Amino acid sequence: MGILDGKVAIVTGAGQGIGRGAALALSKEGASVVLTDIQGAACQRTAGEITAIGGRAVPVTCDVSRRDQVKTVVAAAVREFGTVDILVNAAQAMRNDVPFQDTTDDDMQLALGTGLMGTFYFMQECFPYMKEHGGKIINFGSAAGLEGHSNWAAYAAAKEGIRALTRVACHEWGQYKINCNVICPMAGSPHMLEWGKANPGMLDIIVAMIPLKRMGDCERDIGRAVVFLAGPDSDYITGQTLMVDGGQAMLR
Repeated sequence: MGILDGKVAIVTGAGQGIGRGAALALSKEGASVVLTDIQGAACQRTAGEITAIGGRAVPVTCDVSRRDQVKTVVAAAVREFGTVDILVNAAQAMRNDVPFQDTTDDDMQLALGTGLMGTFYFMQECFPYMKEHGGKIINFGSAAGLEGHSNWAAYAAAKEGIRALTRVACHEWGQYKINCNVICPMAGSPHMLEWGKANPGMLDIIVAMIPLKRMGDCERDIGRAVVFLAGPDSDYITGQTLMVDGGQAMLR
């Protein structure tokens, strides 16, 4: 018996990395999960992993920057499972390592569309269902936004925008027992590992700066933090940013 038995979750960016890790962790605690990703085949693979261990998963291909497609995902969740209790906004696309002066309109639109706007759309579309019975919203920020890392202007702006949306929703939606929180992760996702290959030696430098001396695991570390924020033990926590990064960055 899991702590999320009977709950219905939507997880964006569920085809790989943190989204996949969150989806697996939620399903292992009993949640029925609607998975969405712009890469349909990857989304199908995650759904197959969940059903193989006895979980319930419905994959839906979606470009989260398109409100009409977001509506389709939420409608599928309600049609298949009756409602939405948990929303995990993990989808994010961006162009890597772009100096501020070289950041283009397309770079900004990609990062803001898939991150900030996708999060905004899903929060709005899930609200009517959560308003009826409460809910848990878990969004994703980044130390890149908190600390202003060089060469990540578009990504940092998207992630700090997501934190701002989360704080506003916390104040407006708390009366409906909707908890809204942010996780800032450090994880060995496929995207991070690909970046490491393109920048030899940089991952070793990053790990050396992490007090716990390792990259987080997408499911065991980040996914379990998602489960905590989605479950009953976090009922009195809202509007917060949780650093799940081995101590790499600290809120001040």
